[in-house]
Amino acid sequence: PADAQRTASGRASKVLAPGTGTVRPTADDTVKVHYTGWTTDGKMFDSSVKRGEPASFPLKRVIAGWTEGLQLMVTGEKRRFWIPVELAYQNRPGKPAGMLVFDVELLDVLQAPRAPADVAAPPADAQRTASGLASKVLAPGTGTRHPAATSRVTVDYTGWTTDGKMFASSIPRGRPASFPLTGVIAGWTEGVQLMVEGETRRFWIPEELAYQGRPGAPAGMLVFDVKLLAIAD
Repeated sequence: PADAQRTASGRASKVLAPGTGTVRPTADDTVKVHYTGWTTDGKMFDSSVKRGEPASFPLKRVIAGWTEGLQLMVTGEKRRFWIPVELAYQNRPGKPAGMLVFDVELLDVLQAPRAPADVAAPPADAQRTASGLASKVLAPGTGTRHPAATSRVTVDYTGWTTDGKMFASSIPRGRPASFPLTGVIAGWTEGVQLMVEGETRRFWIPEELAYQGRPGAPAGMLVFDVKLLAIAD
């Protein structure tokens, strides 16, 4: 309609009910929403409302019109979006075609951790090992055991490149990660063995202990915040 708000990308939207919160999600966050989608001939193709269960997903992993549009919203807000095909499914086979219309209610935002101020380089008080790994305890642990190189650990973690871009995090998923220390990058295998259960530590992992320039993997030195939740030998 004429009173819809439009962006340079071609997406249009209109607030149906104002929000009660003040938090707006970023592309790195996970959102919880109720939504219904229609094609422009009025055919409904998907609805969490009809299923009776809200949907949760990382905002960067949906169609571009959603990633852009939901960042305009605050919690509690209901908004209608008109999303042009190039910001939707681009007429991919098996997907709804053409411009799509969605009514979205933003129920909650699970915020991803923001990049730390010292993401560019380890500070002077960081601990360093002979391999070049640097780390700093952010919160002391409650346990006394250290994992071995062969242990399986459960952690919450977030990783950034040194320009502050987050590339991985268990926090927005709301689900810790579990893995054997033999199956991760060398900086993790070495570094997590320094920790005890309950501890949170920041690691600065040089490229040679990270992904070593492998195509498709985060490049350069990487920074991780890790909380060691449990050790399973």
